[in-house]
Amino acid sequence: MKKIILLGLSCLVLLLGGCGSASLEDYRDTSPALHLDQFFDGKLKAYGIVLDRSGTLIRRFEVDLLAHWQGDSGEIKEWFVFDDGERTTRTWQLTKLSDGSYQGSAEDVVGIALGRTQGAALFWQYQLEIPIDGEIYEVTLDDWMFLLDEKRLFNKTEMSKFGFKVGEVILYIEKQ
Repeated sequence: MKKIILLGLSCLVLLLGGCGSASLEDYRDTSPALHLDQFFDGKLKAYGIVLDRSGTLIRRFEVDLLAHWQGDSGEIKEWFVFDDGERTTRTWQLTKLSDGSYQGSAEDVVGIALGRTQGAALFWQYQLEIPIDGEIYEVTLDDWMFLLDEKRLFNKTEMSKFGFKVGEVILYIEKQ
């Protein structure tokens, strides 16, 4: 009986491992091409929602952004206003690397965020500290951005802890 259970679990692991997810290379030939230093420049406005792991809406928010670049160094300031009245800020310090990838840091980001673009897409991954009920939780963010046109971008972020999905953020950003 143990062998049958182990065989069943092994098949399940192989099946789940075979379920692919999107690769950044899948977007190589998409357009318009996303250049962070061009899109994230000047004033922007964002509207977003936060979903729990089951897809239930738990929060809405708006963000005012102010971004600028000098050479390969950029800064994005974000002012969040949530539907429950909470207000937070984040300031990103970004660097475009010689291979075209990006790295970034912010006060609530653990270590360095790393990202790459291909065509109209960017994949950005980092660890974020999120305060919940007086506790700080560190979650992994798999952040996908898709440029719709020169003024609009969609952002879909999956949050996970210990490899398990704990939530999702969907965001629409528009240049002002």
